[in-house]
Amino acid sequence: MKPTILMVPRLPAPLVARLSERYTVLGPLERSAPDALPAGARAVQALLTVGSQKTDAALIDALPALRLIACYGTGVEGVDGAHAKARGVALTNAADANAASVAEFAIGLLLASARQIGQGDRLVRAGRWRGNAIQRMPVAPGLTGRRLGIYGLGAIGTRIASLATAFGMEIGYHNRSRRADVDYAYHDSLLGLAGWCDMLMVAARAGAGNRHAVDAAVLAALGPQGYLVNISRGSAIDETALCEALEQGVIAGAALDVYEHEPHVPDRLKAIETVVLTPHIGANADQAQQAQQDLMVGNIDALFAGAPLLSPVAL
Repeated sequence: MKPTILMVPRLPAPLVARLSERYTVLGPLERSAPDALPAGARAVQALLTVGSQKTDAALIDALPALRLIACYGTGVEGVDGAHAKARGVALTNAADANAASVAEFAIGLLLASARQIGQGDRLVRAGRWRGNAIQRMPVAPGLTGRRLGIYGLGAIGTRIASLATAFGMEIGYHNRSRRADVDYAYHDSLLGLAGWCDMLMVAARAGAGNRHAVDAAVLAALGPQGYLVNISRGSAIDETALCEALEQGVIAGAALDVYEHEPHVPDRLKAIETVVLTPHIGANADQAQQAQQDLMVGNIDALFAGAPLLSPVAL
């Protein structure tokens, strides 16, 4: 008899097909809650989810046979890790499987925002490109020689730094602690990093401890020539403060792939010309998706084989 596993969100069809060959796959759920569980849920030994969805004590306790919570992406902020640990339930994530994909997308967002690519596209589509003047739009800042501040120098942040260095950018960062293995300028506060840099990249793993870390004060420190990019989690930025900063010219522009209440994006943000908005697709590259799927399958197989998990998250 196949072991039973449960997917909370609808996972990619190729992944579901692979898992279905050797497991009984239940789900997806309408919502991540005990009252949404299907028949047979008491036999579930592995819960497949994403970090942005809630996996709280109530849901964990509604699955008495649960042994593993496997997050498809890198985030685990929605999981009640303390309760999982108390129940003896392991936690895994995608580790750095999607780091290269997200990093290259982050640079794309930085270019799209600072070089006004979206505005240029809209200008052409609207038929507003007329005449032969050299300056068709306001002059935009290039990346060469600019200071990029990276909030969160983990696997993704490190790759962003490497790519940005190739553009001739100067790198600074803020982490919980200084890294001895890099030569980038370390700043012991996010506020200090924002005051130093021209462009601020949010790449920190979000959680309760850094909710709204990018607030009005940080945006003011970034300044009227500054740009903000977020490929982390929407909760890391105070969206109301960001809207005010963009509307009032406190910062020059922003690019966001993540939002505080996905898939809801505030209409106020949508109305601002100087912000680039994408639907949480930083990891949506073929190599990254294949790597994430391989890792999730590998972790589940390891669980049932009694082997060490491939990407355990410390609880």
